[in-house]
Amino acid sequence: MQKTKNMKKNIRIKAVEKSGIVTVKALIKHPMETGRRKDQEGNLIPMHHISEFRVLVNGIKKMDGEWGTGISKNPYMSFKFQGKKGDQIQIELIDNLKQTSSVETIVQ
Repeated sequence: MQKTKNMKKNIRIKAVEKSGIVTVKALIKHPMETGRRKDQEGNLIPMHHISEFRVLVNGIKKMDGEWGTGISKNPYMSFKFQGKKGDQIQIELIDNLKQTSSVETIVQ
């Protein structure tokens, strides 16, 4: 993932382990504009959406993917995996404007 301009710190994350299963929940603040919506003057609002994400656990890639304009504003992400307390979770995002954002947390 190429890093350029950083988005504001815009990811809230929580990771909790129970019986060997870690549940990660993340709320991402992002406009996720499709490029098809118009403002009050009738002008198209430029496209601005998260295009790629990556999840690392203890520095090892667990999941990655691509998002597009079909994802809602301020998306919520939740997933589970086998893990333990103390594992380090990192989520990295890049949007179509090449702005990046990342957040880290420790499994509780």
